[in-house]
Amino acid sequence: MRSFWQRVTEGLAIDQLWGQFVSEAKASYGLYSKDVDWDEIRRERRKVKRFFRSVWAVFQAMLMKLTPARRVLLLIALVLIIVQPQFQWGREQVGFQLEWLGAVILFVLLALELADRVTMKRDLEIAREIQQWLVPSHAPFVPGFDIAFATRPQNTVAGDYYDAFLRPVPDGQKASLLVVVADVAGKSVPAALLMATFQAGLRALAATPESLDEIAAGLDRYARAHSLGGLRFTTAFLAEIDPDTREMRYINAGHNDPILRRTTGEIERLTTGGIPFGVPLTDDHDHTYTAGRVQLGIGDLLFVFTDGVIEAIDASGQEFTEARLLPTVRSAPSESAADTVRRVMGEVNAFVGQARQHDDITCLALRTFPDPTTDGGSQQ
Repeated sequence: MRSFWQRVTEGLAIDQLWGQFVSEAKASYGLYSKDVDWDEIRRERRKVKRFFRSVWAVFQAMLMKLTPARRVLLLIALVLIIVQPQFQWGREQVGFQLEWLGAVILFVLLALELADRVTMKRDLEIAREIQQWLVPSHAPFVPGFDIAFATRPQNTVAGDYYDAFLRPVPDGQKASLLVVVADVAGKSVPAALLMATFQAGLRALAATPESLDEIAAGLDRYARAHSLGGLRFTTAFLAEIDPDTREMRYINAGHNDPILRRTTGEIERLTTGGIPFGVPLTDDHDHTYTAGRVQLGIGDLLFVFTDGVIEAIDASGQEFTEARLLPTVRSAPSESAADTVRRVMGEVNAFVGQARQHDDITCLALRTFPDPTTDGGSQQ
């Protein structure tokens, strides 16, 4: 029995199981309540009647999520359990209760829903594997730069994208380092599909001699063609760094302003750029994107994140916010980029606790250090 219980609970304590249940219940209620006309219910003055109307409306919202056949079976099961009719059989008038049949029908419905969930989850797992091929499993080796990233999807697949790679260049020329973090509006499969198209467009444009400004304009044109009238826009931060001089050109396309922490502890926010990719045009001219320039010094830290980090919510509904993120980045010791990412993700996890994640979370850290081949220093 102990082994069975451990397998069922996956080693979680009772308070952890309860916290997980409460979090999932709140998320499920939010899903069903979106289909309820609460304004109509609030117009009911009598509290008791308002309560029963609320229950009935939520029940109908749940019912309509099922297929028609399963709706009928669920109603039959509930009638059998609530009414508890008796069945009389034969001359002896032998009778027995039928509520057990309602329980059997509920169990069959549960099995059917679980089968659908397992099938969908298997398909999502395949989609996740494909998505993992589109993002790097580790950062490229670039002398003088330490890069790390972390991501945690809200669902099996995500709409967040991150990458860092050396742009292809003709032989004899020095490759520049391209760093990108993007966030497609929405979640799960629709956002993941658009993320894949964004990745393909970026890689194709990066292989051309186009400047960073032209790459951004090309991504915007492509995003507008696939944004469903602006419903699926993409925020992004693009940065191109010269590995020799550490000069960085960047474009912030409506993304959360990245944090640049200087070795002195001073914080700079990178805001130059333009609107998100995929926003519909208001005239006949394409959107223009202006590139900003900063000079990275040895020991500087660039931290790029998606809104899932600062909008992470705890059990009481409070957000993590930049007010908690900024001190964490400002106080970052002389540590590796991977340690910085782990520390930030750890603080977000500690803040959220058992609350259900409601958005994709992604962050990227880039720290500079002396390049022994050019600076005469040593890697930290």
